[in-house]
Amino acid sequence: MNCDEAGTLVARYADGEIDDLQSRSIEQHLRGCGNCAAKHQGVLALRARIRAEAPYFPATAALRERVRALLANAHDAASARPRPERARWRWLSGGALAGCTATVLAWVLGTAVIDWRANEDVAVEAVEAHVQATLGNHLIQVASSDRHTVKPWLSARLDYSPPVRDLAGEGFALSGGRLDSLDKQRVATLVYRYRLHTIDVFVRPELAHAPSALRTVRGFNVAHATGAGMDWLAVSDVSADVLTGFVQRLAQESASQ
Repeated sequence: MNCDEAGTLVARYADGEIDDLQSRSIEQHLRGCGNCAAKHQGVLALRARIRAEAPYFPATAALRERVRALLANAHDAASARPRPERARWRWLSGGALAGCTATVLAWVLGTAVIDWRANEDVAVEAVEAHVQATLGNHLIQVASSDRHTVKPWLSARLDYSPPVRDLAGEGFALSGGRLDSLDKQRVATLVYRYRLHTIDVFVRPELAHAPSALRTVRGFNVAHATGAGMDWLAVSDVSADVLTGFVQRLAQESASQ
């Protein structure tokens, strides 16, 4: 085995994806070739780093149920088809069911990954908007604690009317609002003060695929809730439990308006 042949197999060998004959050949080559051995060590180091640093998100109960339901529907659909009388077609039926199942599973998992990635990107966008507004000293475009002032200002500049609530009685005072962009859409941002902290709440029409309830990005907590037909995404450096309780309360209060 030469370096060109080994180069195409190094990553697959590190992942255990080649047969025994190829494994023995590449092992012999790696013992005598420093360059290919270094490439192999690099692949192993990268794999170890990904396992150590990449976030791991177990499938939610809702996703598991969705996969089971789709697989069950695929099985029922295949079972309902009339079976060929000739035995030579039986293996084709089994193959069709297996192919259908694999396709459905791949589609569900692929969709879940895409949805997760999109939601993660929105959380990162929200944190970036919060940081830029804070550092750029343009947290507020309409400064008022009166929701009857803040809401009309936002509604006149958006294609929806965001609910606005002041929870000053619970320690979360409305300071005003501004316009931001999330996921390439203009959204309303409500700005609150809690003790010495600033909380940005991004409000937009409710999404089909909601972000995770809570996560941390660059040291900021990002909490999510839904209510009043809206999606509420709060960003701040306050503790996770305080932020989660606040955004849930805000969504519930708005839904009861």
